[in-house]
Amino acid sequence: MHAQGKAAVDSALDDRLEEALGWRFVDRSLLVTALTHRSYCAEFGVQTSNERLEFLGDSVLGLVVTAFVFEQYPTMPEGELAKLRAAVVSAETLAEIAGELDVGAALRLGRGEDASGGRSKPSILADAMEALIAAVYLDGGVEPAQRLVLSVLEGRIRDQAAGPGGGDYKTRLQELAAQAVESLPRYQVRHEGPDHSKRFYATVLLRGEPYGTGEGRSKKAAEQAAAREAWARLQAERADAAGGEPPGPPAAG
Repeated sequence: MHAQGKAAVDSALDDRLEEALGWRFVDRSLLVTALTHRSYCAEFGVQTSNERLEFLGDSVLGLVVTAFVFEQYPTMPEGELAKLRAAVVSAETLAEIAGELDVGAALRLGRGEDASGGRSKPSILADAMEALIAAVYLDGGVEPAQRLVLSVLEGRIRDQAAGPGGGDYKTRLQELAAQAVESLPRYQVRHEGPDHSKRFYATVLLRGEPYGTGEGRSKKAAEQAAAREAWARLQAERADAAGGEPPGPPAAG
């Protein structure tokens, strides 16, 4: 691709990523650095990769999550708080979030790394996500970094705190539906938008009736959101039929 054309594409991808992050950079060079993998530096003579930002982002992420769980779960023992934090700041979770934000499309990779599927490698995506958190922190301070972290992690934190399987509402709904209505859930999913910015919309059906809807940046996220809504409705219906109070609704994500 012609250098000028490539620069235009990179700029457009950066614009879309800023929109997904919910932050417009004052210093755009921070965003560029956060997206620059060491393989790109080696091939194109660029001095700075995202590794230093990744180092800082790990600490910013840890502080935001630690403060949040400390405040939100005042009776949770220290050991459980540590487990909760570890579960939601894992490389696997960060790679999943980066995938939902389509970070891979905007990465600056060396040709070899790009050709070998680097844009979808969990380790590269997780590192880039940490670097992006650091970039937002350096560009805007603690508050925008905190908003970014909690916008992508609060729902996961609350689901994890609900206990084993707490965030897997598809499994929970399947188990409850088999007991309550002797029917298995069926999902209908559609998507809108271009490939770089798709939005998925899911409806879960029980006995052919819509029981819950959800949306997200991935099919998985949309189905989980729909299952969460359907699970809460089915729980309430069971409680009403039994003449009792329904359990509390699942925590909002």
